[in-house]
Amino acid sequence: MVISARPKILLQLIRKDEPGGPGASSREQVLEEFLCDQKYSDEEDLPEKLSAFKEKYMEFDLNNEGEIDLMSLKRMMEKLGVPKTHLEIRKMISEVTGGVSHTISYRDFVNMMLGKRSAVLKLVMMFEGKAKESSPQPGGPPPERDIASLP
Repeated sequence: MVISARPKILLQLIRKDEPGGPGASSREQVLEEFLCDQKYSDEEDLPEKLSAFKEKYMEFDLNNEGEIDLMSLKRMMEKLGVPKTHLEIRKMISEVTGGVSHTISYRDFVNMMLGKRSAVLKLVMMFEGKAKESSPQPGGPPPERDIASLP
């Protein structure tokens, strides 16, 4: 499947009627670049992946600044049940950005997800999937126990 043949049409399929927010036009430019890039032409389901990455990026950008900063990533990791220290979060951001920035731009995010360094957020997405699948905790008071049931 040749994806670079119709990037404008694919972009229209990926776009949603969401409020733009900061960086909306730059996100669209990044999507178009990845759709036109020959390096990713053999990537299976690229438009679907880019759409999922866009949704995930906007979820991680909790304060709608157009970038994922340390606190946004920390809060998201806590939401996923994988709390990390500030130092661990800084190391993750540094790994993604190559030490150039203290925030993750959309371009860095998509590069990470499509590139070799995608392990960090693929792990996050995996944990999120497991968190959604996990059965709910039983409600109400705990069952009564007697001395024989104690270890």
